Parts: sequence; structure tokens; C-alpha cells
Amino acid sequence: MTRKTTSKTTKKPIRSYVRREGRLTVGQKKALHEFWPRYGVADDQSRLDAIKLFLNKRPITLEIGFGNGQNLINLALANPSNGFIGVDVHRPGVGHLLLELNRLNITNVRILLQDAVEAIPARFSENSLHSVLVYFPDPWPKKRHHKRRLLGPEFIHQLARLLILRGTLQIATDCDDYAQSILESIEKEPLLENSAGTRCYAERPKERVITRYEARGVHLGHQVIDFLAHRL
Repeated sequence: MTRKTTSKTTKKPIRSYVRREGRLTVGQKKALHEFWPRYGVADDQSRLDAIKLFLNKRPITLEIGFGNGQNLINLALANPSNGFIGVDVHRPGVGHLLLELNRLNITNVRILLQDAVEAIPARFSENSLHSVLVYFPDPWPKKRHHKRRLLGPEFIHQLARLLILRGTLQIATDCDDYAQSILESIEKEPLLENSAGTRCYAERPKERVITRYEARGVHLGHQVIDFLAHRL
């Protein structure tokens, strides 16, 4: 008699992104090599110590999916006593941000080149952040792809746990359907309160930079929808 053997297959995690990196420029490659030691945070899965990371700078803001980093740069320049952490997976954008941080001699930004879904539970502690920013995450507009959307109830709960009391979660999207699901997730989350009021969207924050992605969406007639929630 021969024994039947069964092979165990590991289920691949559902990603909220696709690597559409294109080609790294010579400058971006150089930046990733030369400036990463100054601004980058090693992907060793250890908990981040924000006090050591920023030499006691407070408060700390996290931006998830920062694109080319222009919003982080503006915030860091306007708030030199605060600390800022950016999380993204696209190396060209990271390379561009590194070039600008070095050119402007910005010292209060650190970068995680890592999937936010993996980084949030592994690297960040509860009640450690003053604010979390998620601007224009991939909307995955086709219904069969909705499972790939980053901002579902579970992930929003994880983000809420990171915030200090009265800390803020700021989100923007130009996808109406996605906006509805985000609003529902925020208002069902017991750790959050919709700062704009029940079933209401927020006003656009003045400090948020209009990126090329947002400008293109507006040009195409998309409505930009903002959210502001605070930790209870």
C-alpha cells in the first residue's frame, strides 16, 4: 500500500498595491544607496522607538503611501519640531524623496520601504502617533478587486490603535464608492469619531499638497472627498 502525501500550500496575502515602478533614474538609484542610511529605517520587523528615531521630537505623524513625498516634505519643513514617518513600497518615489530630503537638509523624516499592511502591526506601538495620513490609496474600482482595498474595517481599526487620545486619522480619495465604504468603516469603529459629524465628509485640510494624481483626477471631473476622525 502506498501512502498518499498531501502538500501544504501557503496562501498568498492579498496585496493592496501593484508594483508599477518603471525604471529608477540614476539619481534615484544613487539616493537609495547613499542617503538611505540617513533617512531609512531597516526592515527588521522590530518595534520602532520614535523617541530614539527622532531624538525626542514630538508629535509623530505617519503618512502611508506618500508617492513622491511632496506632502511629507512640506509638512516637515513647516513643522521642524515634529517627527514624520513615511511608508511606501515604490522605490522610485522613495528615491525621489531621499534626493529632496538631502537637498533641503531635512532631518525630521524617516522612511520605511515596506508594505503598510505588514508594517503597521509589526513596527508600530499602540498610542504612539499623533496623526496618520492616507491620501489617495489605490481605489481598485472594479468590484472583483474591492478585496484589495487598503482601508477596510480591520486596517482602520489597526490605525486607530496607533493614535494617541484625540489623535487624528486623515484620509482622502476621489472614488465615490470607496469613500462610502471608508465612511462606514470609520463610523463603525469604536475607537474613532467622525470629526466632521455623523455621515459627513470633512473639509480639505489646508496643509495637504495637491499632487499630480489629485490634479489629474480633478481635471477628469472626480470629486475629492476628505475624512477627519479622532481617537476616542
